[in-house]
Amino acid sequence: MPLPSLDLGVGKTHLLRIDLLPSLRMVAKTQKLSLKREVGLIGAISFIAGTMMGSGIFMSPQSVLVNIGSPGASLVIWAACGLLATLGSLCYAELGTVISESGAEYIYILRIFGQVVAFMFVFSFVIVMRPASATGIALSFAEYAVAPFYHDCTPPELVVKCVAAAGILVLAIVNSMNVRLAMFIQVFSMVIKLVALAVIIIGGVVLLFKGNTENFEDSFKGTNVEISSIGISLYQGLWSYDGWNTLNYVTEELKRPEVNLPRAVIIAIPMVTMLYLLVNVSYLAVMTPRELMSSNAVAVTWGNKVLGSWGWVMSIAAALSAFGSLNGTFFSGGRVCFVAAREGHMPDILSMAHVNRLTPSPALIFTTAISLLVLIPGDFQSIVNFFSFTAWFFYAITLSGLLYLKIKKPELPRPYRVPIVIPILVIIAAIFLVLAPIIDNPAIEYLYVTLFIFSGVLVYVPFIHFKLCPGLLEKVTVFLQLFLEVAPADKNL
Repeated sequence: MPLPSLDLGVGKTHLLRIDLLPSLRMVAKTQKLSLKREVGLIGAISFIAGTMMGSGIFMSPQSVLVNIGSPGASLVIWAACGLLATLGSLCYAELGTVISESGAEYIYILRIFGQVVAFMFVFSFVIVMRPASATGIALSFAEYAVAPFYHDCTPPELVVKCVAAAGILVLAIVNSMNVRLAMFIQVFSMVIKLVALAVIIIGGVVLLFKGNTENFEDSFKGTNVEISSIGISLYQGLWSYDGWNTLNYVTEELKRPEVNLPRAVIIAIPMVTMLYLLVNVSYLAVMTPRELMSSNAVAVTWGNKVLGSWGWVMSIAAALSAFGSLNGTFFSGGRVCFVAAREGHMPDILSMAHVNRLTPSPALIFTTAISLLVLIPGDFQSIVNFFSFTAWFFYAITLSGLLYLKIKKPELPRPYRVPIVIPILVIIAAIFLVLAPIIDNPAIEYLYVTLFIFSGVLVYVPFIHFKLCPGLLEKVTVFLQLFLEVAPADKNL
């Protein structure tokens, strides 16, 4: 009698010794696994807001003000970033209801532009974008987590990176163990960060009513209007809004995505934008522009000036906020590896889910490993700039796809749609963001990033198109499938 087999979902069949693993035998006899639809509207809002409200609002205000030069212009930058994130997310909401699969940019580019461009994205995403995002947030978490123990000095870099690595590993384990536990962490951390932001806002409002308004007088004096300065300021501000597209990465785990996706976007992002503006006003009510620009941890400086001996509370709150944002990044980032593997653009093992926990644990393990490697030489400011450059390059491509669908495929069912002028405006903004840092102050690093993006073609041709070394990959896949207790997962459509 032949051994039962499991279809790996990419046109190949691997024979497995099912008798070695009773749980896999059960899967083989019944049907493929599917990720559960467990994310409702409240969870969706929590994931968007929780992922966005991470380290950025506690780290980026200083960088925005340094680059743009004046308090008034910095508030304009924060508002512009919120508007851009809102318009972009509305476009993604339409894409998510037309192409109701997980994977966000990757799956949209794949379905619209084809295999090569999609692989270029996932290659850049896996090696640069998501690990850079996770590493930047983890470093922010670590900075705030260790701040109370290094009151009068800068914490050692080794300590910060060890704490950041610990945070990455803990959340990788959580997301591999249970979706509901990850959801609980996201909701809990969002409550903590909302309380922390409320404290900052209320403290600022009280001081404004007491007459602390001198920093808002002649608030646009010294504004830097160079194109590269505006572009870098937007990069730093948009880092705080990163996560506006989080829900599109997990569409297959969202209950009623055609309803909850646009609703969650419309509620979460304007709420975050308003909070960010109020928090920045509070920072400027408490600190002079010079104090704000010289602070490495703005929330801690604010806490020390307003709360006195209780200033350490803001450090803990900021650390928990970054922890929740890192959790959301892992939840969504692991899904991209998972979807790419399911489409044949990553090793087959990454397309599988644990047979009992129904989480994409191999993809999460892979994302964790790359993030830890990026952490070793990681530098926060460079990470933000290169991440933003790469991200907005692909956002422009993705939204061009939405324009194509609107013009060439108007007959496709669209439970939610946006006016065509919105994706056009966001594409123009994305092109500006990609070109702005290069026009006034070209740096060789941006050329390296561009070459890396296009080098994905050199990897695609031999390993994806011509499928070099398939035998070795099949043996490794079978071994890891047995070792990790995972099986292929179907799409939730």
